[in-house]
Amino acid sequence: MGRAFEYRKATKLKRWGNMARVFTKLGKQITIAAREGGPDPDFNPRLRVLIQHAKKENMPKDNVERAIKKAMSRDEAGYEEMVYEGYGPHGVAIVIETATDNSTRTVGNIRSYFNKHGGSLGTTGSLEYLFDRKCVFHIAKKEGIDLDELELELIDYGVDEVNESVGENGEAEIVLYGEFTSYAAIQTYLEENGHEIFSAEFDRIPNSFTELTEEQRESVDKLLEKIEEDEDVQNVFHNIANE
Repeated sequence: MGRAFEYRKATKLKRWGNMARVFTKLGKQITIAAREGGPDPDFNPRLRVLIQHAKKENMPKDNVERAIKKAMSRDEAGYEEMVYEGYGPHGVAIVIETATDNSTRTVGNIRSYFNKHGGSLGTTGSLEYLFDRKCVFHIAKKEGIDLDELELELIDYGVDEVNESVGENGEAEIVLYGEFTSYAAIQTYLEENGHEIFSAEFDRIPNSFTELTEEQRESVDKLLEKIEEDEDVQNVFHNIANE
């Protein structure tokens, strides 16, 4: 899992280099969370973590408030979360998570990217068996914390892996992987025990990998980059083996 995480982290940092894209992505997530769980972060755990994440990314407070208001407005079109799955060149499995206010536009765009770059869009659920869905928490590393003890404590809450890492701004952090359904329990434990949560998200970890030559990888990267440029796309997951 560690190698997969490091590659996903590298691609994410490349994607999130443009600050405007970070704000757009977080804004959509905040709107969806507020619509589903209410606008008050004190009673909406998912929204609470997203607001904390927005602060860490220096997202202006006005942007956050606007995203929450959009969720409550009857005049605004809501975002719908859609997942698309397909195969890229050389049999690479690709799963795409989107948040869109026009699913017809989004699926048309995604299909065209696959077609133009030697891939094929599949049916919903066709690639689920190739990925394990996890929740991932990035938390501040407390001074003197024992990772083994933390992991033993968190096993009962659904955490199955604990790693040390370095955050996007160079800060020491701990990364927790847990079962998809354990998100709420893990968040509650962390908050009640005074752990600062930098971010929390859902990830899809490949359970098998496709080996590619450098030339083959270049052709797949062209498709991945095209997909990631789409404003409706939130996350892109694949099963390319690390170099």
